[in-house]
Amino acid sequence: MCKFEKKLAALIRFILIIFFLFIPGWSFAQLSNDSNSIDISTITESQLISDRCMIYVDSTGKTTPENITKQAWQPLTNFNLNKYIPNSWITKPIFLKFTLENRGDSLKKIYFITGTYVRRMDLFKLAPNGELLQLENESRRDGFQPIDLKGKGKQEFITSFNFTKRNLNYIIPQVVNDDYLIKFKKLRNIKNDSQLPIGFLLSGVLLMMIFFTAANYFQTGRKEFLYNCCYSFCMFSLVFLNTLLEKKSGLFSSLFHEYLDFVLLASGTVFYIAFTRKFLETRANYPLLNKIFVLEEKVVMVVLVIFTFVVFFTNNFQLQKSIENGLKLIVLVIGIVYIVIALAQKNSLMNYLAVGNAILIFFSIISFLLILFPFKNTGILTSAMIYYEVGIVCELIFFLLGLSYKNRVELIEKIKEQESLKREAEKQSYETKLAVLNAQQNERNRISADMHDDLGAGVTAIRLYSELAKKRIGKEVIPEIEKISSSANELLNNMNAIIWTMSSSNDSLDNMVAYIRGYALEYFENTGINCHIYLEENLPKIAVSGEIRRNIYLVVKEALNNILKHSGATDVSITLKRESGGLTLYIQDNGKGIDFENLRRFGNGLINMKKRMEATRMYYNIENNNGTLITLHSKLEF
Repeated sequence: MCKFEKKLAALIRFILIIFFLFIPGWSFAQLSNDSNSIDISTITESQLISDRCMIYVDSTGKTTPENITKQAWQPLTNFNLNKYIPNSWITKPIFLKFTLENRGDSLKKIYFITGTYVRRMDLFKLAPNGELLQLENESRRDGFQPIDLKGKGKQEFITSFNFTKRNLNYIIPQVVNDDYLIKFKKLRNIKNDSQLPIGFLLSGVLLMMIFFTAANYFQTGRKEFLYNCCYSFCMFSLVFLNTLLEKKSGLFSSLFHEYLDFVLLASGTVFYIAFTRKFLETRANYPLLNKIFVLEEKVVMVVLVIFTFVVFFTNNFQLQKSIENGLKLIVLVIGIVYIVIALAQKNSLMNYLAVGNAILIFFSIISFLLILFPFKNTGILTSAMIYYEVGIVCELIFFLLGLSYKNRVELIEKIKEQESLKREAEKQSYETKLAVLNAQQNERNRISADMHDDLGAGVTAIRLYSELAKKRIGKEVIPEIEKISSSANELLNNMNAIIWTMSSSNDSLDNMVAYIRGYALEYFENTGINCHIYLEENLPKIAVSGEIRRNIYLVVKEALNNILKHSGATDVSITLKRESGGLTLYIQDNGKGIDFENLRRFGNGLINMKKRMEATRMYYNIENNNGTLITLHSKLEF
């Protein structure tokens, strides 16, 4: 072999030796980088990094940043991340360790999130000397912690965090690109979750119920509307915030899931009991049920105080969950007891609340079963929370129906009461008027009796004495005695007419007709004028008041007086007929009629006749018709 070939073979052996010496180290470096670090320069959206993380659960609570690196770390993949975290982890500090690398040339910003519901997270970076340097905490609002990494840089991080104290939580460590963060948050809530739109829809229904009951309270001032409004507000806040904060971390989300949701449930229970007590008037109608409700109100408020102390002053998650489940059991018992009582009472008002409670219990049972036996495929029909929220809305709908029914019943009762009071008032008014009329009539009867007994007797005595005086004197005529006799006779007739009109026993059509007939025949007796009376058969049996009888009598009297003095008639007829829906009285003479151009001879007689008929709302007419014709007509309902 020549020297050249020897030198070439030696060079090849040297290259192979070098190659086999460096290949293991280079391969180790490549393996190390690929298996441990996450290159954030290639992340455009988001990346799950659970396969690159180490985990340590501080069961003692004594781990500090100074000794954390010396603890027994485990790969996160050793745990089943498809299941909820164990309850024992919920109150313990959790530590994750991971390495980020930026192989790009420019600064890269990403966001890191540890799990579904995280109350607090602190992020540290490991310095070359082994010291932990804490980054400013910017994850309090939503659980996302920003991280900046320079180009060609590599950094190991350790995060310490606490889960929100609630069940059904996951560890899902992820890094999200800065430009993709907003879209990631939206997709995180709605990508595989149908609860969001349904939850907001149900919140809107509850909000309308709040406005409805509040408006009714301000309009009517009834407390059952106020209590129902407060209960609706608690349920609205519970549904709305639960939907809004679904799968969100941060301080407010944790405060809600750990404490506020229980406070809203407990407060809603108190307002629900208050509403039921006022709605059913249990203090007056159901004393035993009222005592049970009052006791439940006190128990719920005591439980709320104990729960507050446990949440803020202890770290006992099991006790916290026991109190929550205890309250839910109390609510369930309230509903069942109420349903049993409603079925026993068979009361329409109670039935509305009983149906609402039954629907809520039914949907709550479905929700509970879905929590115990979850489906792999999520959807509207497999969401436990949606069933519970639907149950709340249905319950409140039946409560509103019950309020509407109660309002309708009370409105009907109020109208009946008002009508009864109105009828009673009208009856009293009628009785008062009747009493006044009776008193007036009794007074009229008394006056007429007194006039008949006292004045009548006196006037009759004057007339008799004047007649006796005339007889004693003999044939000699003394004008004064004649005037006394004539005046006494006329006064007696007028007084008899007044007594006749004032006496209530004469308040009938038959009596009035008989009186006027007798007066007319007597008036024309020995006057040379023949008087004829024509009366309709079967005159109606109607009452005629004294005022009307008096006005008609005076009109007839004036008419007969004018006939006797001015008409020159030899015949007069008085006719009473039923016609034109009433009664018509005709007074006809065969005299010379009336000269309407010269009425002075009649004085005020015709004017008074017209006024009297207008006062009684009767038709009156006087005309020349083969003499003089006077027509009086009154409309009557037979």
